[in-house]
Amino acid sequence: MEQTNASVTRTPLDSVAVKRKSKSRSYRQSYRSCLGVASRLGLTPARRLTTNRKAPESHNITVNPEHLALLVKNEWQLAYVTPLHQFRHTQLRSYARHLSAFVVAEKQQGLAVEVSGLQNGFKASMTVVQGMSEADDDPETVLIQIHSKPLFSRPDDPQKLVWSGWLTCINGNPEYLHSLPKDFTCLPLFVYKGAENLSSLVKSWVQRTFDCCFGPLELSQTSLQWLAALWTNCHAESNIQHLRMLWTLPSAPPLQVTYAVDPHDVWELWGSVRKGSWGDGAGEARWIDLEEVASFMQSLKSHFYRHFKLDLSAGILNQVSTALGSARFNGRIKISNSAYVITTLTLLTECALLKMPI
Repeated sequence: MEQTNASVTRTPLDSVAVKRKSKSRSYRQSYRSCLGVASRLGLTPARRLTTNRKAPESHNITVNPEHLALLVKNEWQLAYVTPLHQFRHTQLRSYARHLSAFVVAEKQQGLAVEVSGLQNGFKASMTVVQGMSEADDDPETVLIQIHSKPLFSRPDDPQKLVWSGWLTCINGNPEYLHSLPKDFTCLPLFVYKGAENLSSLVKSWVQRTFDCCFGPLELSQTSLQWLAALWTNCHAESNIQHLRMLWTLPSAPPLQVTYAVDPHDVWELWGSVRKGSWGDGAGEARWIDLEEVASFMQSLKSHFYRHFKLDLSAGILNQVSTALGSARFNGRIKISNSAYVITTLTLLTECALLKMPI
């Protein structure tokens, strides 16, 4: 073991740095209506993450390059949203005009705004993202964008993008999707970025218009561990460059541990816990099960304990990151490689369906 500086110690596996460091009426109506639908139909959405899933496969998705670049170059905040009532993909242009008017009116403290004559201020757009859906039952993804001019811009200056959000459902639970009444559209995963006041306005308008409700989507320890394993499994095709994990250990003050592992070492470790392919025959997709993920994480913790006598099992995993992306427990995520967008969004869709209050 070689001491490199006061805060970084290099181990045979790699480097480890140790540091100290009132509901609206619409919401209530939506909550009751969703509960009522679930009760009448006998819906019982899965209350836990799946215990096995397909190993990540590189997808050359045919999405508008501008939309794809927007998705993979930014960090997003996650939320869940309950099924939208009487939402129609064919009405997006009309929805966008009304959202524009709503945002401008709220910014002008409730002054009336003519929807058809809206020219200045904030302008919203809503677009179907072709090629983003995976399963046949998945409703098409919707991209919401808001443009505006800077305060001291000239009249001929173009508007700039100030807020973006996606409503999506990738590989959603087919049994649940089929059970919804025809007037409900399930786009449970909402990812967005931009000013918090604009985020609040968009959520408020969607809730009022489609009688639904939003909630924060935090990522559980199990979800973060799944992402660490799934991204590591991609190393043979796309170099993950590192596996970095951020842990918080209980102490006074709390101890923050950054655990970074060399990609070759972590790939060998992942290979040692893999059980191999399992399926019904040749050509079946490789699968990963929860036992493999648990063994992988336990091996990483054991290695750390051997060198530093700190038990990470006593702490909380706050963040995982590789060159393919990063995810935080507070629902912040960045997807850095478009080839694995589907893999990541599938897991996040499952998390959103799990978190919904029905």
